[in-house]
Amino acid sequence: MHLQAEPEMSGKMVRCPSCQTKMQIPEFAPPPPSIESSTPWGNEKQHEIAGGDVPSNSASPQASVRLQRSGWAESDPTNPNMWLAFGIGLVFTIAWLGIMYPLQPPATKPVADYSGLQILANLFYKHFLVSAVNTMFFGWAMAILWLKIQKLRHQKEALLLDVLPREMGLEINPENVHLFIENVYALPPRLRDSLMVNRIRKALELYETRPNVSDVGSQMSSQSDIDSARIGSSFAMLKAFLWAIPILGFIGTVLGLSHAISGMNFANVDDVKAIIGSINNVTSGLGTAFDATLLGLVLAMFLNFPLNAMIKAEDDNLNEIDAFCNDVMLPRLNDAGSGVGLADKFGGGETGAFVEALVKALGSAQQELLTDLKAVTESVREQSFNLDRRADAHAVQVATEFSQTMLRMREEMTETVGASVAKTTEYVRTLASALQGLNSVLKDLGEKQVIIHQTKRKGWFGK
Repeated sequence: MHLQAEPEMSGKMVRCPSCQTKMQIPEFAPPPPSIESSTPWGNEKQHEIAGGDVPSNSASPQASVRLQRSGWAESDPTNPNMWLAFGIGLVFTIAWLGIMYPLQPPATKPVADYSGLQILANLFYKHFLVSAVNTMFFGWAMAILWLKIQKLRHQKEALLLDVLPREMGLEINPENVHLFIENVYALPPRLRDSLMVNRIRKALELYETRPNVSDVGSQMSSQSDIDSARIGSSFAMLKAFLWAIPILGFIGTVLGLSHAISGMNFANVDDVKAIIGSINNVTSGLGTAFDATLLGLVLAMFLNFPLNAMIKAEDDNLNEIDAFCNDVMLPRLNDAGSGVGLADKFGGGETGAFVEALVKALGSAQQELLTDLKAVTESVREQSFNLDRRADAHAVQVATEFSQTMLRMREEMTETVGASVAKTTEYVRTLASALQGLNSVLKDLGEKQVIIHQTKRKGWFGK
């Protein structure tokens, strides 16, 4: 087994994720060529701790025919068995209600005298149907979370594996990739069926078939999206429980209010005992209503915190796998690590020579095309620069001419308006003088008496 360990973990006791044997991490040497343990650590099992970056001669050309690989059946890494969770939740509900049953207070005991356990038992048995269903949903949800924790623990144990040992080579190329794939297949079945190991196996097998780092990166990115969507969908049932528990509490409230309203009977207002009994029925129904709501809200609150903590833990685990693939695996992949020419890949002979010559011709044509494109780009850039410069000069000229034209128009308008104002002032002054003379004449006429004699007009015949 190859296990990864940080230098600060030196000397600490850990448990092997494969055989569950306790062991002590050895001290890391300053320049560790490789750290191997020569002493069994219990149960005749040997372990190795991954050390420094050590080149190895184990990466030799593949001499035998590649073995046919079919992978392995992948189990669901995040969705637990719902029927198993239901069984655990059912057992929890029966056990809990069985514990609460003998703690119920006597019917004749006042509510004010209830002890803490009696209040808790009364909370579950006052409206038994709603409370039992809520308890069942809560136990079912907690069982799902517990099973998911076990799966997450298994995924974290797989993160300790040294899936890509540096003893096989500092880089992964088409010559030694089969060694890394065989190392993955040699892992214990319990640990190799994990998100990280499955993703690395698929990436290495794709790289073995098509040694292109870009394609491998795209494949791992797509696999990361698939894993993220799978993890997100695994919480659908839990979110449904988180929604249904308080809803059932409100249903219990409605039932309690209905019971309270149906208990109101004031037909005989003269009977005091009947009125008191009706009031007692109303208050009892209201108590049942509020207790059902309280139980639903409390259970939903206790479920919400572990649910969100589990969501964060699984997201963090997926982020660690993504970081390992992007920071450790992809940089070690080498596109040109095989050293095999195109002629050899196509079986040699005339076909291989023709393909190699064609590739060289295409490469030369592409280089010439890139050179021409660069020249055209420079020419277009120069023309664009000249066009921008001419546009700026034209804009400056237009702005200058426009400002000069506006200045001339303003001066001409000022002169025209000034002349018009002067003529208007002269006309007003003349009119004022004429009006003053007219006023004088009218004043003189007002002081004199004017007699008007009417002359008799003669007719046609002098009469």
